[in-house]
Amino acid sequence: MPNQVTNYKCPSCTGPLHFVGESGKLECDYCGSTYTVEEIEKLYGEKAEQAAQAFESAQAAPPSASGEWDTSDIGSEWGADGAKMRAYSCPSCSAELICDETTAATSCPYCGNPTIVPGQFKGVLKPDYVLPFKLKKEQAVEALKKHYQGKRLLPNAFTNENHIQEIKGVYVPFWLYDGEADADISYEATEVSSYSTSRERITKTKHFNVRRAGTVPFEKIPADASSKMPDNYMDAIEPYDYGELKPFSLAYLPGFLADKYDVSAEECAARADLRAANTAADIMRSTVGSYSSCVERSRSIHLRRGKVHYALMPVWTLSTQWRGQNFLFTINGQTGKLAGELPVDKGKYWRWFAGVAVGVTAVAAVLIKFLL
Repeated sequence: MPNQVTNYKCPSCTGPLHFVGESGKLECDYCGSTYTVEEIEKLYGEKAEQAAQAFESAQAAPPSASGEWDTSDIGSEWGADGAKMRAYSCPSCSAELICDETTAATSCPYCGNPTIVPGQFKGVLKPDYVLPFKLKKEQAVEALKKHYQGKRLLPNAFTNENHIQEIKGVYVPFWLYDGEADADISYEATEVSSYSTSRERITKTKHFNVRRAGTVPFEKIPADASSKMPDNYMDAIEPYDYGELKPFSLAYLPGFLADKYDVSAEECAARADLRAANTAADIMRSTVGSYSSCVERSRSIHLRRGKVHYALMPVWTLSTQWRGQNFLFTINGQTGKLAGELPVDKGKYWRWFAGVAVGVTAVAAVLIKFLL
């Protein structure tokens, strides 16, 4: 990597620029000037023409009929842009991170390890799209504080103000799958009615064979491409609004880290297949009327796999170490939806339990004295 450092500098005062999701612009902390991404790209001659062309061709391309996911258009080479990127690796959890040269990587967003080792930027494709951060750091911090509020048994390590301020913005790599699903599903349904006579109550049950068949197109089914990010966390903070996807540009990266994908599109394909099949089945089921009961008896779902795209999704992360175990909390950087696991401080629990027990004993003693 060249030793020369290339930054996005403010044209007015040469201070560093960073992208602010709330305004959708690059802002200068020193003089307050703001610029659109397009203006800065024009100034620096770094228009993402190739990514834009890939976007248009991907939108128009029909699904592949080969039966395999079409990965021919995934990403591109970084070219000259690669010289403006840094690579880091975590010696603790082996996370591979990338960022622009203006971003200081001080600790791992996944395990919290304070040592991040600089490395050589290589062996990674350039994303097709990026979904910019909308949620500012201050908003993410407030969302965490609100979530922690009232949780008396939470260890102090989680609620410490200095620790909460360590929250990091990370672009998580995703594969997005397009295609179609041909579904043919049969159900056994019942319709139950009852009425009463002067002597008895009569219940009538009608049985129906119901069939639903059709083609369900799907676009951008997501599967995260990072082994360090738990799949269930990413599923929990969905959905993202993919209508706001932008052709990738380095202008969105200043101030944020980006995880380097380490799970291929082929390895994630099984998750995409399952989500496509389940979505098609759910849509078929939603068209069945309001029967008293409806049980699926058979299904046939054929997937026609189409294009695969590579994108970066915004996630705020906070990693907390407690008693030798790592706890990761994630927040959707677009919507603010949270996911994560929280432990119980047993010391606090027993102190709380003892306090409750003492209070109950005191009340019981007063009642006994009163009754006597």
